[in-house]
Amino acid sequence: MSTQVVVVGSGYAGAGAVKAFEDEVGEGEADLTWISEHDYHLVLHEVHRAIRNPAVEDKITIPVDEIKSPESDFVQGRVVDVDTDERVVETDDGTTVDYDYLLLAVGSTTAFFGIEGLKENARQLKGLDDAKAIHEDVREAAADATRSDPAQVIVGGAGLSGIQTAGEIAEYRDKHRAPLDIKLVEGLDEVFPGNDPQIQGALRQRLEDADIDILTGDFISEADEEAVYLGGGEDEEPEELGYDVLIWTGGITGQPELEHVEVDKDDRSNRVHAGSDFATSDDRVFAIGDTALVEQGEDDVAPPTAQAAWQAAEVAGANLARAARGAPLRSWTHEDKGTVVSVGEEAVAHDVVGMPIKTFGGKPAKLLKKAIATRWIAKVSSASRGVSAFGDM
Repeated sequence: MSTQVVVVGSGYAGAGAVKAFEDEVGEGEADLTWISEHDYHLVLHEVHRAIRNPAVEDKITIPVDEIKSPESDFVQGRVVDVDTDERVVETDDGTTVDYDYLLLAVGSTTAFFGIEGLKENARQLKGLDDAKAIHEDVREAAADATRSDPAQVIVGGAGLSGIQTAGEIAEYRDKHRAPLDIKLVEGLDEVFPGNDPQIQGALRQRLEDADIDILTGDFISEADEEAVYLGGGEDEEPEELGYDVLIWTGGITGQPELEHVEVDKDDRSNRVHAGSDFATSDDRVFAIGDTALVEQGEDDVAPPTAQAAWQAAEVAGANLARAARGAPLRSWTHEDKGTVVSVGEEAVAHDVVGMPIKTFGGKPAKLLKKAIATRWIAKVSSASRGVSAFGDM
């Protein structure tokens, strides 16, 4: 019997690793089973487009059968348990799949940081259904004929997802002349925290041009069904902000199903510790993408970005094939090729490899954002699908 390799997850890391494994593995060396909750790959860094227009679903979802080879098996289901002693993966419908080598690429879930009421009352943006639900909430709030004032939309967290979410809602507002006030709330002192001031300033300008209110410097301390509360402490009352739609994009943590998997994990985030070759504390289990904290030198790990997952997937998939044949594993080092962020129909690019300007916007940044998505879609599916998606990215 040939070696049994299992990949769990159909995000960038999972889909890319499947392609790389199939390119690397020799005939008869190993059989692949791909497990995912969804029977499609979602182009997650463009899922915010579905907030404005859910019809882009067909452009940002790629059926798994377009990605994997006919020789690889696919099992649809959410993984609920991994028995590392017996080397068995179990899904939510009771299906079990044996493995010799396993790659965990289940992504991450939203971190709510223990903020009272936030998880119960806020939408998040981790998948297609989330984006469509936000669209419906915004549409219904704007269409409420019983109100005379604009509907209030609050987006918590001004990182990449928060900025792009607010931008899409602003585009929806402008296209439909919808009565909406949009607030982007960030606890730190600037949008896109931790990044170069040039891109922070450029993004702030585009957000303001889109008539999005930016509130920085006070964290959301509590939320209920009608309002969020900013700041506050022993000697001061928190600021109350009423809302009709609340979206939280403020951080990531490991998926709950990883909690009982017996590999070394970070106690705080539940993300799996992995070396630069994606190996974990169990030599039969590998981890990649947002699932993992992938070592990148002393006290450093790879960023939880789509770009990093794309790069890592090529090496991780090849390493699965190498492990199956008993060959040495390759190490991976993340190469930052720049950042491109959209704000509705606008975009800002920064530190892009090969570009003479450090930070730029306008048509060049917009086309670059489209080209990145198109290139990825073409890589995992086909050039024709990539070209077809270009206009909606």
